[in-house]
This record gives sequence, structure tokens and C-alpha cells, in this order.
Amino acid sequence: MNLIRPEKINLINNPTLTEKWVQEIIANDPSILGLGDLILKDKERIHPKAGRLDLLLQDPDSERRYEVEIQLGKVDESHIIRTIEYWDIEKKRYPQYDHCAVIIAEDITNRFLNVINIFNGTIPLIAIKMEAFKNENDYWLNFTTVLNEVSLGLVEEDEIKEATDRNYWEKRGTTKTVALADELVAMINEFTSGYELKYNKFYVGLAKDGQPDNFVIFRPKKSNTTMEIRLEQTVETDKLIEDASLDLMEYDNKWNRYRIRISKQDLTKNKELIINLLKMAYGKTIKE
Repeated sequence: MNLIRPEKINLINNPTLTEKWVQEIIANDPSILGLGDLILKDKERIHPKAGRLDLLLQDPDSERRYEVEIQLGKVDESHIIRTIEYWDIEKKRYPQYDHCAVIIAEDITNRFLNVINIFNGTIPLIAIKMEAFKNENDYWLNFTTVLNEVSLGLVEEDEIKEATDRNYWEKRGTTKTVALADELVAMINEFTSGYELKYNKFYVGLAKDGQPDNFVIFRPKKSNTTMEIRLEQTVETDKLIEDASLDLMEYDNKWNRYRIRISKQDLTKNKELIINLLKMAYGKTIKE
């Protein structure tokens, strides 16, 4: 077995491995950034009088979008300002989405991390350090998150959320997938009582006596309903879900939620397990 010692290279002065090359690498496989199983929404997105946004990425299972700017070499003031400007334009143009600015650079100094951190909390910002390596004729990129987004409170339970109705979700999903949420609430009311669906713009939550209690939320789709259960991730819980062959999605570390795609068949085949998971989440709160 041979140990490969790759050569670390700088891209800023490389005539072949350009910013455009990096952009294409990420566009072809956005998961390389380590932000989840994202899809490419657009690249070189034109913003009149502001320039072009390098990449617009989206989480296909939520309302989350990432405005991504790439810089070879050391990050600078203009790069930070440009990233925030693109984020602001997209946020105002498409307010129905949850937006996050992403800065990617080869060199992000402590000084600029401090500057970025000043914005973070009021402006959702992620800083990612990019490293390039070479071994003979092969190249690869490594991306490391050096500053993550600061989470400000429990957005999902904030009263500023926009209420919708059942009809809205039956159009986004179907009558059958919304009915799956009904059946899941019925399961909850088997071990407690008084819970009902509360329809919001980005998810279907729970309410009891008119007050939100979102230990589980639902996102009806066209072919299934995503159930998001507030539970700390453990090896034991992972195994329970995987052994039942439920369609387990990537764990949501931001909100401490297991995300599972639920079909009509699952409610029959795995009813006992689903009720147990709901019981485990019942009464728990997110760690702040």
C-alpha cells in the first residue's frame, strides 16, 4: 500500500485551474461543499448594476437557498460586500425562501473571520476555506467550513411566520399527502390528546389549544410527506429507522431533526416505530 503525499497548490496564479474551473466543479456536485445534498439552481446569475452571482444552490427538501461567491487567493473587503449584496438582492426578490450567503476563498484570515462574524447573526453567513492539491496529473479540492451560520432562536415557532390553509398545501402536495399528515396527528393523539395541524407557509406544524408545539413538522410533497421529528441524533435511533427501511434523509443539524419521507405504506408497515419516535420527541425542546 503506497502513501500518496499530494502537493498543495495555490490557484490564484494558476493559468489552467481558474475560478471558472472551481465554479464548474461545484456546479456539477454541490455536495462537495459539505452543506448537504444541494442542487444547482443557477450559475453566473445576472444582477443588474451589481454583477453576476457565481452560484445559486438550493436544498430540494426545504425552502433553503445559498448565494455562493468564490474567490481565489485571500478574501478581501470587496468580496464580502459583494456576497452580502447578492444575498440581499436574492432575499428581496424571492422572500418565500430562506437565504444564506456563502463565501469561499483559499485564504480566510482571522481578521476577516472577525469582520464576517460581525455580520453573522443578523445576516446568515457561512465562510468556507478551499484548498487545492495535485498528484501527478490529478487534482482535487477540499472544502472546510471555518465559520458557520449563527442560529438566532426558534424561527419555526416565531409568530412572524405566515399562516396558510389546507388548500395551499393540497396544491403544493396533494390531497393524499396532506392526508398522511392527518394520520400522523391521529397517531400522536393516541398517546396524548388535543393536537391538530397548523398550516404555515414553509411547513405544516402542530398546535394544541391554539399554541404551536412543533416537536414534529410535516412538508407534504407530490408523492410523499416529509416528517421532521425533533430528536437528538444517536446511533441507536439511526439504526431503528434504517432497520425499518424507512426513507431516512440527511439529519438536520441546525434544528436537531430527523427527516423521513413517509408513504401510505409506511403508516401501516411501521406504525409502531413511528409512534415510538413521536413519543420520544414529545415534550422535548431544541437545545439553544
